[in-house]
Amino acid sequence: MMKHLIILGDGMADWPCDELGGKTLLQYADTPHFDWLAKHGRNGLLKTIPDGFHPGSEVANSSILGYDQHLVYEGRGPLEAASIGVELAEGDLALRCNLVCLDGDLLKNHSCGRLETEEGDVLMRFLQEQLGSERVHFYTGVQYRHLLVIKGGNKHLRSTPPHDIPLKPWREYMLQAECPEAEETAKLLTDLVLRSQELLANHPLNIERQKRGMDAANCIWPWGGGYRPKMTPLTETYPQIRKGAVITAVDLIRGIGRYAGLDVINVPGATGLWDTDFRAKAEAAIKALRTNDFVYLHVEASDEAGHDGDLHMKLGCIEHIDHLLLAPIMEALLSSPSKGELERVSIALLPDHPTPIRLRTHTAEPIPFCIYHPGIEPDSVQTFDEIAAKDGAYGLLQGNQFINLFMNS
Repeated sequence: MMKHLIILGDGMADWPCDELGGKTLLQYADTPHFDWLAKHGRNGLLKTIPDGFHPGSEVANSSILGYDQHLVYEGRGPLEAASIGVELAEGDLALRCNLVCLDGDLLKNHSCGRLETEEGDVLMRFLQEQLGSERVHFYTGVQYRHLLVIKGGNKHLRSTPPHDIPLKPWREYMLQAECPEAEETAKLLTDLVLRSQELLANHPLNIERQKRGMDAANCIWPWGGGYRPKMTPLTETYPQIRKGAVITAVDLIRGIGRYAGLDVINVPGATGLWDTDFRAKAEAAIKALRTNDFVYLHVEASDEAGHDGDLHMKLGCIEHIDHLLLAPIMEALLSSPSKGELERVSIALLPDHPTPIRLRTHTAEPIPFCIYHPGIEPDSVQTFDEIAAKDGAYGLLQGNQFINLFMNS
């Protein structure tokens, strides 16, 4: 039976850049292993963001796995909760809770200039002591990404992801109720945001960060709220998956994996940033394929570089995914004299959405994808990028068409 490996470079897709002679980053980057898969496999475009949905990673990644967003979408918060082991009761509203940096009237950045998890933990515990109650609970996540749970909260809120509004007036994007029943929840959350600013501004950790020339984590930003989603495990949908795993450094993807019935594999040195240990993630994927039928290997680095608007960093991340992550995987799967359980593996390579350097946030355009397995009949595509994929044999797919096609390859 064929095993299946999805390699996902978060936000790798991009727009043509003047600095690169009108090429996209995938076209310009040195990616011989990406291109080998494209040349020897079959290609296409995938619409990962259904009409009417915000182009968030929670939507894109769960869509790639075949979940109908109209049935399962509940925002990022419940996925963060699943990742860190917070069980949601009936009526619990879970929200992603960023620690952000405000600079006067502007939201300077969504990540406090790369807050360490240990620092985030200090601040989240402090907020729980000062603002927590029987109804309000703050939980530590990873780096700047944390969790806020409101018991009996109403999910009908209009919220803006902070990575969508760098250097914009933050007051214009505060949470708002979408119906009268949500007014009380919106007022509660607004009050927590404003009180967090007063408390965090004078916290010793932030004072010390500023002395060192670093951004302060001086405000919480709740968004992406929802209730526990109803997701059918992949093992119940695809009999080919008797046992599956997800490898990621991001709570959001861990949460999707848990609800999808996948084991979460944590890799030492995996940071979710440009300095992540690409080789260690590759080794973890190779090892996981020996005992799992399905592995979802997610790399966040390229998306973070896109949010920072750092062209050279994003190029470097894309090339690291090719050279340091995909290369050893291909060597193990294609060149080993004793492949054993790894002899028959179908590989899919794709981003989840574009994160254009020029825009510094996600967009909803279809993304390129490639599928390769031993014996597949190649199409005419020679390189892995947004433009070449338009000529791929698979054309444009959406909904669960990609995962159905991949699982039956």
